[in-house]
Amino acid sequence: MSEHHSDRRRFKRIAFDARTELSQGSQRWSVQLLDLSLKGMLIQRPEPWQGDASLPFKADIHLSTDADVRMDVQLAHDDHGQLGFVCLHIDLESIEHLRRLIEFNLADPQELERELGALIEV
Repeated sequence: MSEHHSDRRRFKRIAFDARTELSQGSQRWSVQLLDLSLKGMLIQRPEPWQGDASLPFKADIHLSTDADVRMDVQLAHDDHGQLGFVCLHIDLESIEHLRRLIEFNLADPQELERELGALIEV
């Protein structure tokens, strides 16, 4: 089993629509966020798409007027018009916003603790 499939099982994806911007160097894209997890995000591929998969990207997800999740991400897959990104780095304030969002969307509070434990193991 690949690491990608393993991560998919360990990290619950939350379908979420928020204003999201992706950047790489001087290029910027306003993108449609499809889902979000503690380990990354899935977006609709913007057109035209000229991102360099060998270099990292910055993602800025606007949850509300006073809450943003900012991550350094790497393109993990480009399938059927969707781009999957794995999180390389996230600051503490962003992880706290993301943690609250996921906690709110999970039915089982212990599931969040399992996911946070799996994130620390990675």
